[in-house]
Amino acid sequence: MRAVSYHGANDVRVDSVPDPILQDADDIILRVTATAICGSDLHLYRGKIPETEQGDIFGHEFMGIVEEVGRDVTTLQVGDRVVIPFVIACGSCFFCQQDLFAACETTNTGRGSIINKKGIPPGAALFGYSHLYGGIPGGQADYVRVPKGNVGPFKVPTTLADDKVLFLSDILPTAWQAVINAEIGEGSSVAIYGAGPVGLLSAACARMLGAHTVFMVDDNDYRLAYAQEAYGVIPINFEKDDDPADSIIRQTPGMRGVDAVIDAVGFEAKGSTTETVMTALKLEGSSGKALRQSIAAVRRGGVVSVPGVYAGFIHGFMFGDAFDKGLTFKMGQTHVQKYLPELLEHIEAGRLQPELIVTHRLALEEAAMGYKMFDQKQDNCRKVILVPGAAPGTLGPDHL
Repeated sequence: MRAVSYHGANDVRVDSVPDPILQDADDIILRVTATAICGSDLHLYRGKIPETEQGDIFGHEFMGIVEEVGRDVTTLQVGDRVVIPFVIACGSCFFCQQDLFAACETTNTGRGSIINKKGIPPGAALFGYSHLYGGIPGGQADYVRVPKGNVGPFKVPTTLADDKVLFLSDILPTAWQAVINAEIGEGSSVAIYGAGPVGLLSAACARMLGAHTVFMVDDNDYRLAYAQEAYGVIPINFEKDDDPADSIIRQTPGMRGVDAVIDAVGFEAKGSTTETVMTALKLEGSSGKALRQSIAAVRRGGVVSVPGVYAGFIHGFMFGDAFDKGLTFKMGQTHVQKYLPELLEHIEAGRLQPELIVTHRLALEEAAMGYKMFDQKQDNCRKVILVPGAAPGTLGPDHL
């Protein structure tokens, strides 16, 4: 089969690799019909995630048709159309029983223990996301082995196009959890740092839940323009406004700040020269620019919700400011399985239209071009879908 594999920083290729086979009795084999390039994949692509090895197959946003089932799979049959959560969870451990699927303590048998120096078991394995997260081959491929077939795969109606339901695999539940964690409701004000796919869908979810004012901070005018048109955000380009938090505060009643901030940027936020040097020297694991801005922009008693990926130490965290303001922080990987039935209902009812963020559909064979385009924000790219089996050059841009 064909699959997108890692060959070093900024180098992915579509290689011929062995077809996956059933390994455990509750595995399924999935024929992939659509897969997407996620903003988190760019961390891998840039060589920023440790324990990523040459030949690793990328991809954690995918869906398709069940081709084969293990003998212990009771919830699916061959021919079922399913979306696959990026989190691999057992469904029965201490955390899964609390619907904390991303904290599953049984599926990551790779090198995840090195993340925590205290010997605490790692969280759940993830598809296509380095050996820190289990070393499980991802879904940017013709076929993929899906462990825990009774727990993860989520059946979707055949009446809905792939584009409408594909993002149930990751970015829509991630945006939803971010907004729920931010406690957004009728009349809320929120600032979203990052106008990538998760930031955009966070704006969509916040509006659906009744947010009155939504600020969005990014350095890319075409993404901000889309967010303003689609979700009515107040755009702030931090390349033109070097202190977005101050601008946000000045536009809130009593200059108190917003009720909540969503940091949809993560550890590769553009920081100071000092931070860049410290990160290069391994003295700092992540840029703290977005977090510092979040702490500054939120009101006293507010919430900072962090769906953006972070790794390692952060200097200048401003913990004293957070304490003084009495802030609540909520963060972490998404408990995808928990939210799928509700989100599917919103899609079916037309309340959420996640497919509108898609700008490019490419053949799987064009993955290298898709990664470069997404990484460098070429051709007004917001989101790329890869289609296995499609002929190169037959899909192209889809500016909506």
